[in-house]
Amino acid sequence: MKETARFFKAFSDETRLRILRLLLEGELCICDLMEVLGLPQSKVSRHMAYLKHSDLVNDRRVGVWIYYSLKEPQSKLHEYQMKCIRDCLEGYEVCKKDLQRLKSLQVKKSCA
Repeated sequence: MKETARFFKAFSDETRLRILRLLLEGELCICDLMEVLGLPQSKVSRHMAYLKHSDLVNDRRVGVWIYYSLKEPQSKLHEYQMKCIRDCLEGYEVCKKDLQRLKSLQVKKSCA
């Protein structure tokens, strides 16, 4: 039950919800997340560590860059929560703007 509580705590922060919504679009570099969210590296990294500890994201290092992706759902609860994030956050203006910024970044290819 502790894992389930930790899982739900991961969804209790606006920034982490925004990050999860962005990661539904695919793997992202930490620098892309920083740019889209308008947050410093330390804050984004702290949220990513929390999501990783909650078993929601994978990470991989390529040189100095760290890339994050969503883990495959480990349970029905995990699967339903991720579907809810995709569907339920769709109408929020902040999420719409995040996705627009992400699309413009992907055109520019911001990471080296």
